[in-house]
Formats: sequence, C-alpha cells, structure tokens
Amino acid sequence: MLCSLLLGGCATRPQLSDNALAQLPTQSYVTGVPFYSQRDYQCGPAALAMALGASGMDVSVDQLIPQVFLPGREGSVQPEMLATVRRHQRISYPLTGGFDALLTEVDAGHPVVVLQNLSLPVFPMWHYAVVIGYDQNRGQLLLHSGEQSRQVTDMSRFDATWARSNRWAMVALPAGQLPQTVSAQTAIDSIAAFEATAGARAALPAWQAVVSRWPEQAMGWFALGNARHADGAPEAAAEAFQQATEQDPTLAAAWLNLGLTQHGLGQTVAARASLRHAAALPGKWQQQAKQALAGI
Repeated sequence: MLCSLLLGGCATRPQLSDNALAQLPTQSYVTGVPFYSQRDYQCGPAALAMALGASGMDVSVDQLIPQVFLPGREGSVQPEMLATVRRHQRISYPLTGGFDALLTEVDAGHPVVVLQNLSLPVFPMWHYAVVIGYDQNRGQLLLHSGEQSRQVTDMSRFDATWARSNRWAMVALPAGQLPQTVSAQTAIDSIAAFEATAGARAALPAWQAVVSRWPEQAMGWFALGNARHADGAPEAAAEAFQQATEQDPTLAAAWLNLGLTQHGLGQTVAARASLRHAAALPGKWQQQAKQALAGI
C-alpha cells in the first residue's frame, strides 16, 4: 500500500565507496525486526512500529497513527516521523551517505526506515519501508514493506525510488547507542532534540556515548555536564564542564556552568577563576558571568 506525502533516472546499481566495500560483508541481515502489515496510507506508523519494536520498544501501529499520520496529507511527513520516535523514549537519527550508510547501518544491526516514491515525480506515491538486509552479490535488499515481510528488492530499482526523496532515511535507537555512520554534529543535534522531549537524565547515556566516540567535541562534554548535573552528580558535572573548556576555551557557557558548579561544591577559588574566564568572553553569557562573580 502507498502513502502520499508532500515532497519530490535510470535504474543503475548503486556504487559503494572503496571504504565500504573493504569493510562490509557481502551480505547481512538484522534479526528481531517485527513486521506489521500496513493499511491504506499508514506506511509511516507501520514503519515506525517496526523500527521501535526492533529497538526494544513495543508500540502498536494503532498507537502511532494519531501521533504521526496526517489525514489531510494522507501520509506522514518526516519531521513527525522523527518527533514520534522521541516521544517513545528512542532517539531518531537522520542518515546521510546513501548506500554506504544504508548497508553499514544494516550490518550494525540497525533496521533503517526509508522513504521512497514508487511512482513518477510528477504524480508521487510516497511510501515508508524498513530495510532489514542486503546481499551484494545478488544486488538485492530485504525490506519489510507494505503487506509483505522480507520483500526481496533489486538494489537498482530501490535506489531509483529512494533517490526521489533525496535518499531520506533514519534509524531509531535507545539512548547510549549511536549509528555507525552518523556525524558528530548530527548526533549532537539529534540527542539535543531528544533531550528537549525526554529530559536531561534520559539523554545522559547518549551524551556519554558522544564523548566516548568524539572526545574532542566540546559541546558533547558541555551537554554531558548539564545531564550529570540534572542527575544529581555535581562533581561529575564539573569534570565534564572542565573537559568542555579544555576542548574549546572560547565556550563561555561551559566556563559559566563550571564556575557555578564549583561554587556549589564550595570550591570558591576555582569558581572565581572559571567565572573570570566566562566574564572575559563576549556574548550573551558575559553579563550573567559578571553577576555571578560579583555574588561570590
């Protein structure tokens, strides 16, 4: 079945990069992905139910329909797909990188929700499916799609329909797990959006995963400090804020939060030094840092 949506070659087999060819096995399959047959125009809720189920979150299609299905458009738009994942305690990560990213995530055990146009660009018929496997030798993908589980699809034909959505794709993962192909900035943006919905404590494992993979990312350390503070661990928060200032000495917010946290821990001398750093940096945190410094 198809679902319409507001969005918009020749079928040649997609080429993988040399790096992907060297690292990926010739075939891979994600186990444990439930299948839900979709009704008219409800491919979005069905695809999300499958992706969430694979992540350990048991959610029915009927539960998801009012959250993600837009009757006026007879379908589901991508922002609602991403937001609905966050409402169910999972982090939605949009993917870039085409077939390299698609096959890499499948090989990592992550089912990938994809958006296809199964008709002509002039008369689009938008459809969400879940990629759960591939076989490079045969040039085939395995999808949960429409009313058919484990649908075998030619890679070339799939890519022709996928390209019409600019190869939109996403994965839904528990906090603490990261996609293999995500960039540091996309991870930070995705986790921040999740945190805005679920709260800092829920995002704590995700921020820990970020700084573990990208220890040079000051914003990752800063966000981890905020999450640790919200979790009632000011000493650990101070350590994270300190790491943020070491990675980016111009990050005024990190200096400010470090100083405030140190002050709360009774570390007055260190707090003054940190707040002086924050007060010396121009920007919206400067005045707050000056006021905090004057209050010590």
